[in-house]
Amino acid sequence: SELIRGFLLSGMPCPSSCPPGLLALMAPGLALIATFSLPSQAGDRRALPVEKPSGVKGRTLILLDVNTKSPVRIISENFLSLQLDPSIIHDGWLDFLSSRRLVTLARGLAPAFLRFAGKRTDFLQFHNVKNPAKSRGGPGPDYYLKNYEDDIVRSDIALDKQKGCKIAQHPDIMLELQREKAAQMHLVLLKEQFSNTYSNLTLTARSLDKLYNFADCSGLHLIFALNALRRNPNNSWNSSNALSLLKYSASKKYNISWELGNEPNNYRTLIGRSVNGSQLGKDYAQLRSLLQLIRTYSRAHLYGPNIGRPRKNVIAFLEGFMKVAGGTVDAVTWQHYYIDGRVAKVTDFLKTRLLDTLSDQIRKIQKVVNTYTPGKKIWLEGVGMTSAGGMNNLSDSYAAGFLWLNTLGLLASQGIDVVVRHSFLDHGHNHLVDQNFNPLPDYWLSLLYKRLIGPKVLAIHVAGLQRKPQPGRVIRDKLRIYAHCTSYHNHNYVRGSITLYIINL
Repeated sequence: SELIRGFLLSGMPCPSSCPPGLLALMAPGLALIATFSLPSQAGDRRALPVEKPSGVKGRTLILLDVNTKSPVRIISENFLSLQLDPSIIHDGWLDFLSSRRLVTLARGLAPAFLRFAGKRTDFLQFHNVKNPAKSRGGPGPDYYLKNYEDDIVRSDIALDKQKGCKIAQHPDIMLELQREKAAQMHLVLLKEQFSNTYSNLTLTARSLDKLYNFADCSGLHLIFALNALRRNPNNSWNSSNALSLLKYSASKKYNISWELGNEPNNYRTLIGRSVNGSQLGKDYAQLRSLLQLIRTYSRAHLYGPNIGRPRKNVIAFLEGFMKVAGGTVDAVTWQHYYIDGRVAKVTDFLKTRLLDTLSDQIRKIQKVVNTYTPGKKIWLEGVGMTSAGGMNNLSDSYAAGFLWLNTLGLLASQGIDVVVRHSFLDHGHNHLVDQNFNPLPDYWLSLLYKRLIGPKVLAIHVAGLQRKPQPGRVIRDKLRIYAHCTSYHNHNYVRGSITLYIINL
């Protein structure tokens, strides 16, 4: 019976296509009084008092006061952004990024960043050849389909006239074969994860072309994370392979931003070889110098260090990095995963204690960043329900939406500039789109967010009156309420409109 309800304050009526569960209110004033039944009845949209069924708790009066004088924060236009994991090279989904359906779904979430990174970032090798299998003269990994890649290219039957994009309508048989291949490869990837031994990945020039085509056609800005585990004997970064990739991208005039490595504080666990924060800072300075030598990327943005959860040793890592490279990066990045794979109940997604774990991490990161580079932008780059890829029928279900929407509200209100959702497609069960290219519940929530929420965050004061206050159960813990100026890209609402989103736990 739990229901997420968004309240849209506007001088215009709600469009007739409002999804179920949304309630539009005509509110000429800035103060709003709302009544809630806890729990609410999912189908009940009436504002009039209804007869209380036996067993339903008493009503609660909520007073909301939105301060519209000036925004408390202004977040990036790309606030809600996306991630693709390099495992899509292994399991073959990279070849299908030109799908018209996938491009259409991604366009719905633009403008956004598309971060190409994950656990296999630091096992990625670039080879500037079009098709290594054919140049060897032997069968490629896609042996079950003759001339597989050429068939995909030939199935690019439509061109986006505005951008010259390659957009494909892949035959059903091809998608069916790909799903079979991906299912088999998924077992291999799981085995690698549990044994903590990862095989190298080869990114060809053609694969990079496909990745960039997807980002560009979808209106997404690509952020590419380079392999940081290619090391010289003195443990400094070996940039030779990265230079080859940079030169190829520059020759194609690809507009890309860059990173170096993924969760570098975890390298000892990955390969038994550690890199400390100050060393990674020197590596970033080296990468910045490299970018400045290439005209196309002399002003390219650089982000990092993409650390994991800020425990004591990770904070020390970040401090070492900031001392050396705080001025080198355009935003400081970290990752957050809420829970481990043992969580197996829907109610786990509604725990206030779980929802609030993020606040403490934000404060820890902000403290370090503001010590070394006050005012530097901070991104949460890589967020999901769990680091182990999520739980089937849970983290890819409607229930996970409570956690996702609260994450967006919390980060925006606390001044985090960008949040990168892991993952857009195919990685574990945290993704937004499944292997049939169907959008999952969190996709629709993200789409609604993109359509309605503008970058100006408003302060909101919430007061609750309960008939019989219960110790330890404060109304603000059960209702999470956030307010923004409505997106000015949305022409269904007049300028000056406000969007409130309310999570009822």
